[in-house]
Amino acid sequence: MTTAGDRTETGDAGEPGGRYEVADGVWVMYRSGRTATAPARPGHDGLDRDDLDQARGLPPWRAEQFLTGRATLRRLLREVRPDLAGTPIRPDPRGRPRLLGHPDIGVSISHDGGLSAAAVAPGRRVGVDLQLPSGEPSAGMLRRCLREHAARLESLPAPERAREFAWVWTVQESCVKAAGTGLAGRPWAVAVTPGHRHGRWGRYRWISLRDSSPVPLSCAFTSRADPGAGDRDHAPPADPEY
Repeated sequence: MTTAGDRTETGDAGEPGGRYEVADGVWVMYRSGRTATAPARPGHDGLDRDDLDQARGLPPWRAEQFLTGRATLRRLLREVRPDLAGTPIRPDPRGRPRLLGHPDIGVSISHDGGLSAAAVAPGRRVGVDLQLPSGEPSAGMLRRCLREHAARLESLPAPERAREFAWVWTVQESCVKAAGTGLAGRPWAVAVTPGHRHGRWGRYRWISLRDSSPVPLSCAFTSRADPGAGDRDHAPPADPEY
């Protein structure tokens, strides 16, 4: 089993990317946008026709995000669940991507700054988030998201502060993605201790890939033993395919 501490290269030469099995049956992949949308060729993946049809009519920037995320999810499915790689993907009522006809297979997508990430977790709910550090988080944002830990980040040099905040935010976002609430779920309320690699938030376990991913990348998921892992509980609408 590939653990969070191990990395399996998946991109073309010179392109960033990796695949990780962060827990038993919970896979995460990230890739560059250029690799994700490369033309199909024998033995490699390309853009799916159904996904292309769904992207029609979207603004160009949104279509690019949509397609890079979908391509990364399909690449991950090809590697870990090839039987599902061609399954149509549709948003559920809260905007989360779902494999049509397979509500028991948890999937999630994230993208930022030309990179995309995807997660697949059969029999579980799952959320993944990827963030590139950018700018400097305000003092108010640090206090809101980190509460008693805010001073710890305020003491860091600006680049380190931005990077550490990005790691924390990926945990918070991945948790509310797994819950299906998005920003309506108040991700800043998810308690995260800076520097930690794993933890829990209610019914969700989260893992930050600090020892293997060069970019802030975290994943949250339910236990397979969770009787509600495949439920579609009532929750506020989330951001579309976030």
